[in-house]
Amino acid sequence: MPERVEIVPYDAAWPAHFREIAARLKTLLGDRVLDIQHIGSTSIPGMAAKPLIDIDVIMPAAADVIDACPLMEAAGYEPRGNRYDADIFAFMKRTPTRRQRVYLCPEGHATHHRRIQFRDYLRTHPQAAAEYQALKLKLAEAFEYDGDGYTAAKAAFVNDVVARARKR
Repeated sequence: MPERVEIVPYDAAWPAHFREIAARLKTLLGDRVLDIQHIGSTSIPGMAAKPLIDIDVIMPAAADVIDACPLMEAAGYEPRGNRYDADIFAFMKRTPTRRQRVYLCPEGHATHHRRIQFRDYLRTHPQAAAEYQALKLKLAEAFEYDGDGYTAAKAAFVNDVVARARKR
C-alpha cells in the first residue's frame, strides 16, 4: 500500500535530530565523509514538512559512495537506489520516533548544490518559504497517496527558486 503524504507543523526538535543522525553517520562512514548537510523542508525554520529528516552526506568521489552503501545497509538503512541522479544513492531509515532519508553524494555533484541553493534561499526569503509551504499543503491533499506525483508537482516551484538563488 502506498505511503500517505503527510505534512506536519514545524518541529523545533528537527535540527537536534539532524545533529544526532549526522554524528552517527560520521561515526559509521568515517573519514570518507567530507560534509553532512541538513536539507529538505525540515531544515527550514518554521516550515511545515513531512516528518522526515533529509540529509546529504558528501563523500570525495562516486567510488566512495558505492563503497559506503553496504555500511549503510548493515546499519539498518533501506536502500532506495539512485532514483534522482547518477552517483547519488538514497537510503531510508524508519524508527519509532523519527524517519530519515540519507543521500550519499560525491563531492561537487550538481544535485547537492541545487539542494543547498534551494534551502538557503528559503531560509533567507520568508515570502518564498511561505509560498512553498502553501504549495506543499495543497499538493499533499491532491496527491495524498502518491509521493512521486507530489514531488513532481513541486518541481516547477523548486526550479524557479533555484534559478532565483543563482541570480543572487
